[in-house]
Amino acid sequence: MPEKPATIAAYAAGASLAAITLFYVFGPNFTIDGEDSNISGRKKGIVGLSNPANDCFINSVLQALAGLGELRVYLIRELHKRDLEGAEIYDALPPAEDLRAGQDAEKVQKLQLAPVTRALKDMLDGLNERPIYKKTISARAFVIALELAFRTRISRSQQDAQEFLQVVVERLCDEYHAGERARKRALRNKLATASTSLPMANGSEELSKEEIDGENASAAMPTIELAHAESVTESENGFPLEGMLESQIECQHCKYKYKPKQTTFVNLTLQVPQKSSATLSSCFDGLLKTEFIDDFRCERCQLIYTLEQKVKARSRTSSEKTQELLSNEIALLKNAIENDPEIIPEGVTMPSPSEVPRRKIAKHMRITVFPKVIAIHLSRSIFDHAFSTKNAAKVSFPERLALGGILEKKWYKLLAIVCHKGSHNSGHYESFRRNHVYAPFSTPDAFRSYAQSRSQSQNPSTFPSPRMKPSSSSKQATDDITPLNMSPVSRSPSTTTSTSSFPAAGGTPTDTATTSSIPSRPASGQAQMSAPHLSPEQPRSHSQSQSMSDTQSGVPDRAPSTSSSSIRRHIDAALPGDLLSPKRDSTSTRRNNAPTPSPESPRPSTSSRFRWKKKPNERWWRISDEKIRECKTTDVLNMQKEVYLLFYELERPSDEA
Repeated sequence: MPEKPATIAAYAAGASLAAITLFYVFGPNFTIDGEDSNISGRKKGIVGLSNPANDCFINSVLQALAGLGELRVYLIRELHKRDLEGAEIYDALPPAEDLRAGQDAEKVQKLQLAPVTRALKDMLDGLNERPIYKKTISARAFVIALELAFRTRISRSQQDAQEFLQVVVERLCDEYHAGERARKRALRNKLATASTSLPMANGSEELSKEEIDGENASAAMPTIELAHAESVTESENGFPLEGMLESQIECQHCKYKYKPKQTTFVNLTLQVPQKSSATLSSCFDGLLKTEFIDDFRCERCQLIYTLEQKVKARSRTSSEKTQELLSNEIALLKNAIENDPEIIPEGVTMPSPSEVPRRKIAKHMRITVFPKVIAIHLSRSIFDHAFSTKNAAKVSFPERLALGGILEKKWYKLLAIVCHKGSHNSGHYESFRRNHVYAPFSTPDAFRSYAQSRSQSQNPSTFPSPRMKPSSSSKQATDDITPLNMSPVSRSPSTTTSTSSFPAAGGTPTDTATTSSIPSRPASGQAQMSAPHLSPEQPRSHSQSQSMSDTQSGVPDRAPSTSSSSIRRHIDAALPGDLLSPKRDSTSTRRNNAPTPSPESPRPSTSSRFRWKKKPNERWWRISDEKIRECKTTDVLNMQKEVYLLFYELERPSDEA
């Protein structure tokens, strides 16, 4: 009896220790991943970057890049692809015939290894952690990888954030293209080896036509595979910040249009107008608007002027030899004017450049390839004779940016900006990034293979298993029931139609017009029928559709007419009551006499009425060296005087909805 209090105390101590252990183990995970984590009073934050020197230009750019989801997807896919292919593809030196003019084989090999790409992925993964306490990491590892790649040191004095961004993204783009060329070269060598190892027929043996056709097809397979591999464009999984600009010149005198010149870009530099306020659209006008330039020497006008001078000289001369020489030059000039005026023909004496008349031209520029992520640099530098100043004009920028023409309009969403406070020669950078919580980059469906994986077999059917509610009717009543006619072909003119919406196998609601033909029941032995209950949220499987089509053969082609009230009772039994709105009840009688549309005709889905509109994310992180704090979209859009770099991401079709 005296030992009972000690036993109770021991049990209480053990239970307390177990509770503390459970909270210590599962408490942090529940705090991060729990459903109530968003409404908890816990102060949240993101991982910051330390600034041992003047590294704010590095930290601000890295924080902005960490908020770009398309860039992170690219880094994951690219490194995963390299791991699948093997390191031997990228360790090999490229042959001399594959090198461009002025390229070094060792430098190309280092680009193939992609050290900066790997370092940036590790850096962005660290910045996108979800810490449960204040956490700060260093960008030193990424800076060292960048210095080793360029064999130079990055100065710790105050630098420009745009120049650092330009160096980083250009290096990433070069590593991507070097790796892509290495993969194509390895595939070409593999197919060449496979084509040479094909079994060759002995010359003494006679082959049948089928064998000859089979060997020809086998020999053509490597060529077909190589052409297919080279025809696959990189627009789907290419470098997300790479786009293409096209510029073209048109002479206003002879109306000749020069051949368009295409140049790639990884960021766009826009000049800020020298006035108190401007918009981002007006800055784009300075780049993409038609520009008129005077005092330009047009090649076609130069050839026309030379042709006129040669014709006049031939008419004035009396020497046959000179006339023959001028006639040959006139023929060459006419041929060049008609075919390619940009190339001066050989063997023609051209006049002095000072004698050629100058013309007015129009320069057109447009974006032909829109990148997934567009980085915009607002140039605020004003250069005078001996000094430079900063343009402090206010530039208003939208949250959603529209680029392109009317027929090819692209919408971009603002994800991050970098601001600069101070003068032209000194100051401080800080970044704003949208508080996005991206889903884990994994396979969304456990039964589907990853896009970059190598599957050995085809996937099974993606149709889900049917989920039918149990019917309350007895077996005898079920045997006496005539199956419903679901075919619109065997529908009689007196039948009544009803429409229901079922989602497709992929989970997307699709609209199908279902025609129900209900025959009359005999007076004796009539059984109460329970219609197959299929919820609109449940997708119709392939087996159900097959069973419905199989039962149509036993249904008569003509059925007696039924009243709308009996049809309504069967519809009420088949569909839930919350999906039958009064508006549908009032219009169901008028639809009876209307012609039934085909199953392919689109109709508004019932489930789309109850779809809630996705609330836009208004939370941002304002990141500086001192602290990290939350802000809203309005606070970001008000940074008109300090904005320096903008990062927009191309909207997906799901985002537009």
